[in-house]
Amino acid sequence: MKPSGIRKWDWNSKTETFEHLARTGASGGDIFGSKKDTVALTRLTSRFWVDAYLTQLRLVDIPAFVVMHGDDTAGVVLVKVNTLDGAARLFQREFSLSDDAYRWVVLTEGSEGEVDSAVLTQRKSDPDLWVIEVEDRAGRHHLDTPGFA
Repeated sequence: MKPSGIRKWDWNSKTETFEHLARTGASGGDIFGSKKDTVALTRLTSRFWVDAYLTQLRLVDIPAFVVMHGDDTAGVVLVKVNTLDGAARLFQREFSLSDDAYRWVVLTEGSEGEVDSAVLTQRKSDPDLWVIEVEDRAGRHHLDTPGFA
C-alpha cells in the first residue's frame, strides 16, 4: 500500500504532481494513483512583491518604506497608508470566493496610534509579517493597480 499525500517536486518544469488526487478519485484515476494530476504553481515571493510595489510607488513619487521585514518567501504583507494628518488605514490582501480573485481590504482605520496598535497585534501572532508604510496626504496607495492585487 502506498502512503497517502505523496508530493513530488519537479524543479525543471516547476510543477507539483499530486498523486493523492488520483488515489481519492478526484482525477478519475484508480485508487492507487495510476493517473496523476499536475498543477502549475505560480506564486511570487513576498520579497519580490514588496520590491515591485516600492518601485511602483517610487515611480509616481509616493514615499513608502518597509517598517517590518517579514519572511522573504511567504510572509503576509500589510500596507499602512499614513495621510500625515494623524489618520491612517491598514490594508490586508484577502481571497474573495465570490470573485475568485485576491483583493486588498481595509483591516482597520483610524488614528495612527490605533492603526499601529493593530499592526503590533498582528505582528505578535505572525512574526513573518511584512509591514509597508506609505505616506501620502491624498491617501494614494496604488494597491488597485493591475498586478498588485
